Amino acid sequence: AQEPGTPLSDQEYHQFFKFLRITIQASTACQLRELYGCKNSLIQRLDEYENHGVIPPGPICSELPDNPFFLNFCTFSLYRCIMKQYFLKV
Repeated sequence: AQEPGTPLSDQEYHQFFKFLRITIQASTACQLRELYGCKNSLIQRLDEYENHGVIPPGPICSELPDNPFFLNFCTFSLYRCIMKQYFLKV
């Protein structure tokens, strides 16, 4: 463990910025989803990419205690965006 207040090591910076870039990319995808909706071809390609080539048909079940059921993948994705839980899976 490093002393509090000291800068990150090169390896720690690499991990830090790797996560930050991924989060920024997820946030950008959410902004596009909110602007254009799930029927947009770019958003559909992202959804297909996330799901190995096929957008899952609804309903979508999750292990979330407060919201275990979503009508479709679009609703689930919008939920993740609103809650800023970009990497939440079903």
